[in-house]
Amino acid sequence: MGGHHLILGQMLDYVTGETLVDTHDERYRQKLARLLVEERGFRREDLIPRVSVDIVAAGKKARVRLDLMICLDGQVALLIKYAPGSLTTRHQVALAFSRLLAPYQVPFSVVTNGEDADILDNIAGSVVGRGLSGILSRKDLQGHLMSHDRVLVADRHREMAAKILYAYEVDGRCPCDDSVCEWEHS
Repeated sequence: MGGHHLILGQMLDYVTGETLVDTHDERYRQKLARLLVEERGFRREDLIPRVSVDIVAAGKKARVRLDLMICLDGQVALLIKYAPGSLTTRHQVALAFSRLLAPYQVPFSVVTNGEDADILDNIAGSVVGRGLSGILSRKDLQGHLMSHDRVLVADRHREMAAKILYAYEVDGRCPCDDSVCEWEHS
């Protein structure tokens, strides 16, 4: 990472063991992964960090990144979007990601700045919890998945989600952000 990120050296990814650039933002991501495993009961293999998502909007194509995805029993169940600053500004981004990562609506998201969090029910479009301690445990998330049907995402909603992600994650990104790649769609 370049730009405005203070590089503190290198660190090992808690989930994969991969060597990463050590930044303040990455330290928060690693803290979240540890919390999910050590306090919320998830297994490391449930967590998929740094998920690349290709989007197409208005004739443009980009690859954006979601910080963390949690899969249980072969189903994408929970998304985590980290960014410094306001949580509320990340709600639409999390909802958009939830409509693009599977044929069905991913049921839950967490938006966090590393110190605080909003837990979102993506299907209802509402905040169902607050704070890092409010993140669903593995057991609670499994219970929600068993008691709710998957909701398929219509093509129109996928298109709108791609436009939202493009606006927030590509057009609205910091000029120093080198985690996004964009190119013309053919």
